Amino acid sequence: MHNALSVLAFDFGTQYIGVATGQSITQTASPLAALKAKDGQPNWEQVAELLKQWQPQLLLVGLPLNMDGSASELSRRARRFAGRLQGRFGLTVQLIDERLTTREAREQLGHHYRGEKDSKVDSVAATLLIESYFNDGPGELL
Repeated sequence: MHNALSVLAFDFGTQYIGVATGQSITQTASPLAALKAKDGQPNWEQVAELLKQWQPQLLLVGLPLNMDGSASELSRRARRFAGRLQGRFGLTVQLIDERLTTREAREQLGHHYRGEKDSKVDSVAATLLIESYFNDGPGELL
């Protein structure tokens, strides 16, 4: 029997960073409160608290690529955020393609208005990152 894997996922954004927790035994994920961000920078003490509370072995960060798979300014910033997570906390970080998660999260929550900014959407998107990881396998290791 393999060990349970505890995962924390981050849906990177410049105003909010969605957060979710999941674990491999049930392959389920639950949204947590999104972190407020200032130009993509979270309060790192809040991140440290989340890591202390949930004690994940793996961190996932959504990689917002363009629909053709090319990098965007936001994906470069998400990579930088992932690098800071790994550098500060020394945990394994994987990048997960998140091209459709925000739209899917909006649909799940019934938000069809594109301009609507709701931090719940970000955390539901983070749960979808975890589900994608469990269903489709590992993403890109940092």
